[in-house]
Amino acid sequence: MSKKLTKSNLPVLTPDGSFEAYLSKIRKFPMLDAAEEYILAKNWKEKGDKDSAHKLVTSHLRLVAKVAMGYRGYGLPVNELVSEGNIGLMQAVKKFDPEKGFRLATYAMWWIKASIQEYILRSWSLVKIGTTAAQKKLFFNLRKMKSQIVKADQSDLLPEQITEIADRLDVKEDEVKSMEQRLAGHEKSLNAPIKSDSDEGEWQDWIVDESADQELQISHKQELDKRQTLLNKALNILEDREKSILYDRRLIDEPKTLEELSIKHKVSRERIRQIENRAFEKIQKEMLDMAKKEKLITAN
Repeated sequence: MSKKLTKSNLPVLTPDGSFEAYLSKIRKFPMLDAAEEYILAKNWKEKGDKDSAHKLVTSHLRLVAKVAMGYRGYGLPVNELVSEGNIGLMQAVKKFDPEKGFRLATYAMWWIKASIQEYILRSWSLVKIGTTAAQKKLFFNLRKMKSQIVKADQSDLLPEQITEIADRLDVKEDEVKSMEQRLAGHEKSLNAPIKSDSDEGEWQDWIVDESADQELQISHKQELDKRQTLLNKALNILEDREKSILYDRRLIDEPKTLEELSIKHKVSRERIRQIENRAFEKIQKEMLDMAKKEKLITAN
């Protein structure tokens, strides 16, 4: 039996919709105890029962909303963060094995975060977030670490705090300063009140605990390693000039201008732009093809 999950029958948070109203909708779906979850997961896994899968997904929509709110400081629409998180949740339900002994929420957490983070990475240019694993870690952890060490009335990081963050995340102090400046324009108060029919509190109450157990941390690292390997392989399909231009324009922290590369390669700025875009498209296609072959993503 063909098994397929879609978002078509899930509540939707529209760009102009109320988040509070969306929360009210998804709270209507019942939470599952361990026994109910196990039976539904077995029905889906062994029989392809779509009603069971739907119940598994809808019972965890609140988890997606909670995780999505933890990433709202990156300047992206919350409805899109929720939508991407729901995609991750459905992937988790597809792959969940109830015989492993842990709950769906534990397993789904990584898939939800990974889906949202992939969306954020696609939305922010590589230039903005850096290219190394350590820089990406800095991108996704700086705000949390600031909240732990910065006083309430302090706006900027102190030199000793910058040093502490750099040491803990294994990056340069200049990278911490730069990332803080890049994210500053997107920061929003987490103490802003949230009110709905059944809740009153602050947005920070919806932020999920970022800790993960050892199994999930290992899975996350393995996934990142796979993606880095794909990128390295994909770069090999480019001609030397394409690789050089793509690297100088998108894969370094301080990209070179079209004018600089025009002089270096002795072609027009427009030609540089064309080569850059063509190289980027080739890389995207190659990585997508390889990811499908290695079953890192599902082929459509």
